[in-house]
Amino acid sequence: MLERLNFPFEVIPADIEEQAKPDESGPTLALRLAEEKAAHVAASHASAIVIGCDQVAECDGRLLGKPGSVDKALEQLSFTSGKDLYFHSAMAIVQGQKKRIVNVPTHVRMRHLPKSALLRYINQDQPLDCAGAMRSESMGVALTEFIRSDDPTALIGLPMIALTTLLLDFGINVLSQGGADD
Repeated sequence: MLERLNFPFEVIPADIEEQAKPDESGPTLALRLAEEKAAHVAASHASAIVIGCDQVAECDGRLLGKPGSVDKALEQLSFTSGKDLYFHSAMAIVQGQKKRIVNVPTHVRMRHLPKSALLRYINQDQPLDCAGAMRSESMGVALTEFIRSDDPTALIGLPMIALTTLLLDFGINVLSQGGADD
């Protein structure tokens, strides 16, 4: 998604523990993980502008991560069938001591679908690496009644509107010729 902004970047995975703490809410977990990822990478790249992201799905107070298997994906989608699901797409930008953090929520109402339809979806779209087992940028959109967010890219995992706004605080204007503020 960063390629859309046409500025140079490097991807450096942050190797952190991604488990929720007891009684941690979806927004709190997503914000904490995004901040920890950015801080982890920034610790060894002091002058870089580091972007850390995380997304957590939440339904009826239950946090839904990446299912990792067909069985877990089917269980998650069966649980959310016919319900409201909230995706918390958090992002942290860090450069030295400067830090900006934001969460962009997305409200999704899931269609009530039989397990056979959910299993067909899982087998075709393979959303095993997607929070809540839904890949909205492809066939997962057919699982929904509606998707509501202030940022249509947030559900895909990186809220681009928020990103371009926060990057201005770091002197990066993606609309200027050199990427720096004019």
